[in-house]
Amino acid sequence: MRQRRIPAVFMRGGTSKAIVFHEKDLPDDRGVWPELFVAAIGANDPNGRQLNGMGGGISSLSKVCVVGPPSRPEADIDYTFFQLAPKDASVDVSGNCGNMSSAMGPFALDEGLVKGKGDQAEVKIHNTNTGKIITARFQIDEENAAVDGDFILPGVAGSGSPVSLDFLAPGGAKTGKLLPTGNPSDILQVESVGKIEASMVDAANPCVFVRSEDLGVVGTEMPEILEADAGFLERMEAVRRTASVAMGIASDLSQAAKIPSIPKVCVVSETQDQNLLTGEKMSGDQADIIARMISVGQPHRAIPLTGALCLAVATQLNGSIPHGLCRPGRTQVRIGQPSGLTVVEAKMSVVDGNLFADSASVVRTQRRLFSGYVYVPAKLTPSLDQMIFAAE
Repeated sequence: MRQRRIPAVFMRGGTSKAIVFHEKDLPDDRGVWPELFVAAIGANDPNGRQLNGMGGGISSLSKVCVVGPPSRPEADIDYTFFQLAPKDASVDVSGNCGNMSSAMGPFALDEGLVKGKGDQAEVKIHNTNTGKIITARFQIDEENAAVDGDFILPGVAGSGSPVSLDFLAPGGAKTGKLLPTGNPSDILQVESVGKIEASMVDAANPCVFVRSEDLGVVGTEMPEILEADAGFLERMEAVRRTASVAMGIASDLSQAAKIPSIPKVCVVSETQDQNLLTGEKMSGDQADIIARMISVGQPHRAIPLTGALCLAVATQLNGSIPHGLCRPGRTQVRIGQPSGLTVVEAKMSVVDGNLFADSASVVRTQRRLFSGYVYVPAKLTPSLDQMIFAAE
């Protein structure tokens, strides 16, 4: 039984990688997309290595993006993000990936979906997962998105050309409210954990922030240490599910378990010296707050970008846990994470007496890794057996 081939691009965006498809090259029946994506990525692998697909065995390398014509007049493109998992067949569309957002503007330019002006490009991206607009600005080099540059992104080897991202009005990306419970901090009754204070904030993606000490960790542990601590991971997942219900994302804990990518759950602590994945040491005065975040059940080796954006906004909310732990007076927040620093600027205003998130901005790099076809084994996708793709 022959394989199916579909035009695709493999791209790095920030500290993530994903298969990027044109919407027009996928089956009209979106109901078969999840099965197709699982096969392409090699998800649902009991070994967690994804050797039979394009995935890399961790959540940040188990991603698919689909780009199509804009469905909103102020946008240049629509972009939908699909989060997959190494060990199961889940395909989650509940939230956005901020890192891969940095690759969407360059993809659109290189594919001829948008045009730049001179040596600059500005692309308005409508993320359909959250309904939010992201403005991407980047350099053009010989009519394509620039790749070479001096910007160093912690967690990515070498340097690259910067992509500036402005997440406009990021509050309420999933729940419709910056503070889904109405409070900057709440006490949650968490099964197997007990009562714990948490800040539940929805900006770019919904997140729940807890003090590292309340979850039994220092806050500067390396990802492999946290991944080996089954008790810690169970407590974090219990907090995540409880917060999901409290934020109105899920109706109960059972449903929350089926939405693994949001809310993202993060332990935060005051800035302190920490070791990095490179083997270097980062002194406490280089950061404003320290974060360790879980992504689809795994400790992230950097920090999910939407989680960083949400954390930066949370530091501006008086009464929140991140506000109390962050160095005071910062709108450009330096977040210490296992790969180094993630710097995010959060701009806030007061509207009708309420604090409003105007934007959250960050700089990333991106690179196209290959263009061609992704092959989907037909035996893994029997429901696609009779389908004819445009590339065949």
